[in-house]
Amino acid sequence: MRKNIFKNALTKMLGIDFPIIVAPMFLVSNSKMLIEAGNSGVTGCVPAMNYITINEFELAIKDVKNHSKGPMGVNLIVNKFNPKMIKQLKLCIDLKVDYIITSLGNPSSVIKACKPKGIKVFCDVVDLKYAKKVEALGADAIIAVNNRAGGHLGPMPPEELIPLLVKNCNIPIISAGGVSTSSELKSVLELGASGASIGSPFIATNEAEVSQEYKQAIVDYGADDIVVTDRISGSKCTIINTPYVQTLPLKANSFERFLFKNKWLKKYFKMFRWAKGTQMFKNSAFAATYKTVWCAGPSIEGVKSIRSVSQVVSDLTDGFSMT
Repeated sequence: MRKNIFKNALTKMLGIDFPIIVAPMFLVSNSKMLIEAGNSGVTGCVPAMNYITINEFELAIKDVKNHSKGPMGVNLIVNKFNPKMIKQLKLCIDLKVDYIITSLGNPSSVIKACKPKGIKVFCDVVDLKYAKKVEALGADAIIAVNNRAGGHLGPMPPEELIPLLVKNCNIPIISAGGVSTSSELKSVLELGASGASIGSPFIATNEAEVSQEYKQAIVDYGADDIVVTDRISGSKCTIINTPYVQTLPLKANSFERFLFKNKWLKKYFKMFRWAKGTQMFKNSAFAATYKTVWCAGPSIEGVKSIRSVSQVVSDLTDGFSMT
C-alpha cells in the first residue's frame, strides 16, 4: 500500500499522495493523462462524453485500470441532454471506477446506483443551496466550482465559496478553479478545501492530444486573456480571447436568450447550440486554424511551459509535507 505524503480527507478517501484531481476536460482528457496522474500520486478524471461509443469508453477505462497505480474517475453529465448516461453509468459500475463526478443535473440516480458498489460520487456545485441538496442525497464530496474555473464556471470567488461550504457542509469540499501553482494550491487548502480539481494547466502537457497550437496558447496567454461567453450552451463558459474570438459576439442576443429560456423550445435550442459549439471546439482543439476557439480558465496565468503531467504534479506539490 502506498504511503500518503499529504494526509487529509480526500487523500485518505482515494488513497492518493496529494489532494489533486486532474479535472475532466471536454476533448482534452484522455487515458494517457489519467495513467500519468495515477502514477504521479494524484488522480485523474475523464468525461464520458469524450468517447463517441460505449466500446471506446470501455477500452479507455480498462487501459487506465491496467496501467495506472492510482484511482481513476469519470465525469458524467446527468441531465436529459446526455442520452448515453444510463449506459455510461452501468459501464462505470461494471468496471468499478473509483469515483464519479456528476455535472449539470440531479445526481440522485448516480448516487443510489454507486453507493452499494462502493464507488464514490462527487458533485459539481456553484452555491450552498445545491451543495446541501447533494449532501442530503448522499454525495461523498462536493466539487466547488468557483468563478476562476475553466469551461463552465460559478459566480463566487474561492475565498468566499470554500469557507461557506466548509462551514455548512459535513463532507469534503474540493475547489475547482484558479489553481496552477503550489502556492495557489496551498491557499485553497488553507481556506478549508480538502483538495483541488485542476484542469487548464494540464492542457499544456505532453500527454494531451490536442494541437501544439492549443498547448502553446495555454503558455502564451494569461488570466487577462480569458473571456466569458454564454452563446455556446446558454451557460457561462470561459474561452481564450484569440484574434478570432475578438470578432465574435460573446453574449447571447435577445432572441437567443428567449430561446434558451422558453419552456417548449429551450431543450432543442440548447442541443443545437451545444452541437454547434462542440464542433467549433473540436475544429480548434485538434488542428491549426484561424478560427481558434480554445476553452481554458484564468489559471493559465501560472503556466510557463509545456510539461509532462508528472512534472505539473511535481511543481504543484513542491514544498508539501506530511500534515
